[in-house]
Amino acid sequence: MKNKIYTIKQDCHDKCSLTKMLKDHPEIQFVSFMGIDIGGNETDEKIPVKLFLEDLEDLLKFGIQTDGSSVELQGIAILSNARVDLKPDLDCVWFVDYNHDFIYEGNGLPVGTLKIPAFLIHNHKEVCSRSILKRAIDNFKDSIRDILYDNDDLCRKYGFKYDEIDKIILTSATELEMWVQSPEQSADLEALSASQTLKEQYWKRTRGTVRTVLEKSIIELENYGLEPEMAHKEVGGITNSIDSNGKATHIMEQLEIDWKYSSALQAADNEIIVRDILEDMFRSNGLIVSFKAKPMEGVAGNGEHVHLGVAIKLTNGKVINIFAPVDMKLDYLSEFGYGALMGLLKNYEVINPFVTATNDAFNRLKPGFEAPVCIVTSLGGSKEEPSRNRSVLVGVIRNVDKPLATRFELRSPNPYSNTYLVMAASFQAMLDGITNVIKLKMTTSNLEKEISKTSGEDALYLEKDRQYLCEENVFEHYTAKQREELFGVAPETVWENLDAFNKCTIKQNVLKYENVFSDDIINSFMLVALDKWVNELKGRIISNNANTLRKFVKLHTENDCDLDVVNWENILHLKTKLMKDNMHKKSIFTQLIESLDNKNYNKASELQKTMNIKMTEIRLLYSLYKRNIF
Repeated sequence: MKNKIYTIKQDCHDKCSLTKMLKDHPEIQFVSFMGIDIGGNETDEKIPVKLFLEDLEDLLKFGIQTDGSSVELQGIAILSNARVDLKPDLDCVWFVDYNHDFIYEGNGLPVGTLKIPAFLIHNHKEVCSRSILKRAIDNFKDSIRDILYDNDDLCRKYGFKYDEIDKIILTSATELEMWVQSPEQSADLEALSASQTLKEQYWKRTRGTVRTVLEKSIIELENYGLEPEMAHKEVGGITNSIDSNGKATHIMEQLEIDWKYSSALQAADNEIIVRDILEDMFRSNGLIVSFKAKPMEGVAGNGEHVHLGVAIKLTNGKVINIFAPVDMKLDYLSEFGYGALMGLLKNYEVINPFVTATNDAFNRLKPGFEAPVCIVTSLGGSKEEPSRNRSVLVGVIRNVDKPLATRFELRSPNPYSNTYLVMAASFQAMLDGITNVIKLKMTTSNLEKEISKTSGEDALYLEKDRQYLCEENVFEHYTAKQREELFGVAPETVWENLDAFNKCTIKQNVLKYENVFSDDIINSFMLVALDKWVNELKGRIISNNANTLRKFVKLHTENDCDLDVVNWENILHLKTKLMKDNMHKKSIFTQLIESLDNKNYNKASELQKTMNIKMTEIRLLYSLYKRNIF
């Protein structure tokens, strides 16, 4: 299939090039404008190529119009004002999405859809996730230029003159974890947990269908110019079985795949394309992929670490990483690096809702599974031999011999976090930190002391009553109470996260700087997240929990031992407490539904936490009960 087109670069987005390309490749039958709404969903309408070519110039200039019913723009595209335009982005890479189940008879190639990243526009304003990230990028670049213009001493310190600046480069990359499994087959959670504890799957050799599809996927990502760098097994999974026909069954493996960094907006677009490719590749080979943050309780969840870096390209072609210090052996970071890191940490309460916006996401963020829940960083121990602390929220990636690789790794996102909004909020927070520490004229020595402060110690930029640095394993070095005292209380539900955001009115201004996040955008996101939280609890989670409880049935007989009787009585007590109403008392499930209906979200949040604890307790108890039955 050497004749397939995978991407269309920026220099071919004109009428002449597009017309020739699409006529030369009749297998590309459709065009789709890919807008990303506030909920992180991509649009996928199908425009026949023939109609696209007939009206190509107007479509590229003005886009198309929809009524907003299929996008999440709550509070913006309302019933009485629902028009939303999708305007194509001419300054990014376009992708061709192939349907391998549908072959074009003319040349035997799969039917393709040209996916054009686009902006969602309402009332002449760009209101989508892509536009928010674009504004954040432009704001960051302009602000860094202004800072360098006003601080020529910093330019000289890092070896260039202001007039030599060609452009500011914001680079990003993500790491995608996923669970791959056979459809309609489930594995024993105890076996999965044991395998994870023993690290029987981590970095092991892939086999059979999984190996084949993983290798095919890497080649496909290369075809799209995404430059995959690594793919491997993750910590989760069990060895699959082989049936009598030699076919692998009960496949249940966790994988990770990484690809090369790109510019921030392109990196977010790339991630969506990668997810689509992986889902299609595994599905076409009879396997399903889950990108859920926590597909199964008690075993490893899926993370998606987001890497953030900033560099300056000079007119002579030289690239300078502005997070790296002059001497990598004398300082951890530059003034810009320290400022960006402290901005992320100080303002994380208004970043967190975009990172962790669903019930599934919170299921992953629990101590003991290497998922970060504390607002803390690690500089990496020794300056000369930096280490990697996997228990912190923000990792500092340093290589003494490669200063251009200096960057930050935000470890809390998951594959369904809205990467556009996560990056946008992060860049705004980083800019706040940079702006303030430069204004304060803080040296790298001062900044190292500032970020190393203890809780209760005065600081110029960071908050007095917080600690921000830990080189130890956060979960082993501190008790839960100590973590809360030092790093703050981590939200446990979507509502707690949204409520904490609402209380941080001053920090919200960091997001709103230069109107990157408007009040309308923030309100829309809050409505989207709240709506999903309420509806998922009422429509899925409580119902699924009830079905689970109905499967917990009595297994022992009267001749079995007293322990079985006691265990069953405890199980029955928990089942009743969770889901059985009587004339005098309502169950936890009923109370939770009523609290949501009455919009008593504080109570609903507390009931959700109680429900989660009780469900974990009863699952464990029933497992022990079953184990003791002959």
